[in-house]
Amino acid sequence: MADDPIALFREWMADAAAAGAPMPDAMTLATAGADGRTSARMVLLRGVDDAGFRFYTNRESRKGDQLRANPHAALVFHWQPPGRQVRVEGPVQALPDAESDAYFESRPRESRLGAWASEQSRPLESREQLMDRYRDAEQRYPDDQVPRPPYWGGYLVVPELIELWEHGEFRLHRRRQFRRRDGGWDEQLLAP
Repeated sequence: MADDPIALFREWMADAAAAGAPMPDAMTLATAGADGRTSARMVLLRGVDDAGFRFYTNRESRKGDQLRANPHAALVFHWQPPGRQVRVEGPVQALPDAESDAYFESRPRESRLGAWASEQSRPLESREQLMDRYRDAEQRYPDDQVPRPPYWGGYLVVPELIELWEHGEFRLHRRRQFRRRDGGWDEQLLAP
C-alpha cells in the first residue's frame, strides 16, 4: 500500500481529467460556524502540495465568517468517471498576502473585477445592482492592473485525515483512510 495520500490524490485527479470528468478541480467545501451549524458549497482547488489544499475566496463571505469562527473544514472531490472520491478533513489557515496576490494576478481581468463587484453572500436589491458595481470596477481599473481587494484571499486546508474511495462491484467499495501521525501517515482500510 502507498503511504503518501497526497501523491495518490494527485494521481487520481490526473486520472479523472484524463477520463473526461468535468471540472476535476471542483470540490465541496464544508464549514461550520461558532454555533456548530454546517454549510457546504462548491469551490475550485487552486493548488495542492504536502502542506495541503488551497482555495481562494472573499474572506467576508459566509464561508469566510465561518472559517474565522471555526477554522476547520472538510473537502469532498467526486469524479465520475472514473468512480472515485476523496475526502479531506483538517484545520484551515489563511494564506499569506503575497501568495494571495500572486494567484489573484493570474486570474482573468474580468474575474478580478468581479471580486471587487461582489459583496459575496450579502443581500442584493437586484442583479442590476451587481452589474452596476462591476461597471464601477471597470471604470476604477481601466487597464489590466486590478489589485487584489483587501477582503479577498486564499486558504490552506491542512489535511489531518484523507480518505480515498473507489467504486466496487456489489457496493463493495474500497476505502483507504490515512491519518497524519508524527510527520507521516497511518493507513487503515474501512468497510464500505
